[in-house]
Amino acid sequence: MDKTIVELVVVGKDHEGVVAGFTNFIFQNNGNIEKINQNVVKGLFGMYLEASFTKKLDAMKFNKEAERLAKNLKMEVNIHYEISKRKKVAVLVTKEPHCLEAILDARTKGKIKGEIAVLIGTENTLAPLAKKANIPFVIVDEKDQAKAEEKIIAVIKKFDVDLIVLARYMRILSPNFVWRYPNRVINIHPSLLPAFPGAFAYVQAYERGAKIVGCTAHYVTEDLDQGPIIFQDAFAIDEDETLESLKKKGQKLEASTLLEAVKMHLDGRLEVYWGKVHVKPKRSR
Repeated sequence: MDKTIVELVVVGKDHEGVVAGFTNFIFQNNGNIEKINQNVVKGLFGMYLEASFTKKLDAMKFNKEAERLAKNLKMEVNIHYEISKRKKVAVLVTKEPHCLEAILDARTKGKIKGEIAVLIGTENTLAPLAKKANIPFVIVDEKDQAKAEEKIIAVIKKFDVDLIVLARYMRILSPNFVWRYPNRVINIHPSLLPAFPGAFAYVQAYERGAKIVGCTAHYVTEDLDQGPIIFQDAFAIDEDETLESLKKKGQKLEASTLLEAVKMHLDGRLEVYWGKVHVKPKRSR
């Protein structure tokens, strides 16, 4: 039997009645709740609810009613329909080009299934790459992260984005942002987490005499660099390795590791439950 899968993400100030309000709403629309998860951090409430519908769903009417319910509960709701279509991707960048270049090269060669719909940068360093690839480039350079995230959310809605890729985006996303896109934000971190957290992973690895370093691509959660791991890779460090050669090798691996994670997501091979990514085998042609 064909099913329509609808994801609802509810975010706002924590108070009673929100979970009951939305679960009842699903039941009233003849839906079945497949997954539900909620969390509260510093008074901010976030809930992810996935529901399935076997009867034909009037999406416009459903959206309008869900938004009215959210308004009555003084919350925000984002609604995403899981349908078979070419997924749209937003890539967030700062100034390091290696990860973005790998994604754009794969796009040119037809090696990823999604559409790179928009590039969002904290500065204009990588704007020429976007222009060359004929992809819209939006600068969001607000120093206040809350204001920056408001603008990013508006861009993501405008371009109807399904997946957000952090290609060395050097800002920390807040729970208010992350909760809106559960298992739809992929980040790359230059170490086999959590050995060397933070922005200077290669310096830490070099100073401590690490023998093997690597990269981790993971879904982003409110816990910094600790989301469900999608893909990891590593390389051995030579005895005569310099910090500069280590960084060069690491950046090359970052790009390939992030690209592999993005491809697996767009291929529909990833499922997350109990905080762990489960990878489906590749389909044979």
